[in-house]
Amino acid sequence: MKTLGMTITAAALALATPALAEFQQVKDRSEFVALMSGKTLSRPFVKLQVSPDGRISGRGAAWDVSGQWQWKGGYLCRTLEWGGDDLGYNCQEVKVSGNKVRITSDRGAGQSADFRLQ
Repeated sequence: MKTLGMTITAAALALATPALAEFQQVKDRSEFVALMSGKTLSRPFVKLQVSPDGRISGRGAAWDVSGQWQWKGGYLCRTLEWGGDDLGYNCQEVKVSGNKVRITSDRGAGQSADFRLQ
């Protein structure tokens, strides 16, 4: 009987817990600019600013980050230098959920990085 009570309690808690918000893809440049305007993308040891004029700046670990971006076909396409190393050109999928942003390389088929918008 005790096991049944714990199962019912666990089920009730699961139903009472709100579902985590899903990430929604940012579809156009104006939405992206509005999202980034005046904010910093942050994660441990990384802080980046993405400006409406197409510049990327900030720090990653102990090194400066700089680059350029443009919006093409629904993706954030950017060049990036980190600590003097050229990370190249890549078009990335951008998704948002509240104050969280997920950026996924290779038009959403590559590696992802989650950031907080501050």
